[in-house]
Amino acid sequence: MIKLNRIYTRTGDDGTTGLVRGPRRAKYDLRIDAYGTVEEANATIGMARLHTGSMPRIDMLLGRIQNDLFDVGSDLATPGADAPDAEYPSLRIRPVQTEFLEKQIDHYNAELEPLRSFILPGGSPLAASLHVARTVTRRAERITVELAAAEPDTSPEALRYLNRLSDLLFVLSRVANANGTKDVLWVPGNHGDVKKGG
Repeated sequence: MIKLNRIYTRTGDDGTTGLVRGPRRAKYDLRIDAYGTVEEANATIGMARLHTGSMPRIDMLLGRIQNDLFDVGSDLATPGADAPDAEYPSLRIRPVQTEFLEKQIDHYNAELEPLRSFILPGGSPLAASLHVARTVTRRAERITVELAAAEPDTSPEALRYLNRLSDLLFVLSRVANANGTKDVLWVPGNHGDVKKGG
């Protein structure tokens, strides 16, 4: 059980922060950036949940995802493998959590209008918020890919989870737009001449 009595410790005043194990790292370190961006994605999902009043099942799903993202963050904050004699294994994101996302994607995507164009982030407040969460999740994924290239012991399952999560958030944004019938479609091409000096 986690117990937080003090909110500030002053230990980070030198620009470093502690991981679950290993030496302290600079706050701009790639690993810190990775799990910090996961936390940012979590916060954007929390904002999206302000708009789920008419969709309690989506709200419950997003709540579960927020909890899973803490697991992802803990995974990324724990470099290296556990010692063979470790009393407690490190908290890692597990394949079953990624598989859960895949099942949700399949379930919700089955009810959607087929896509005939790229869509613009927008529509309902919930859909727009989910698009924000999706793009932040994609950024977390990109940073985690870079981290894995620099530190090969980075959890591959954390990377898979983030990849599936961004896909699910896209699908849920379409669900929030009346199952895709109110998606805002991209209109490519020339939209008229731009007048000079205007």
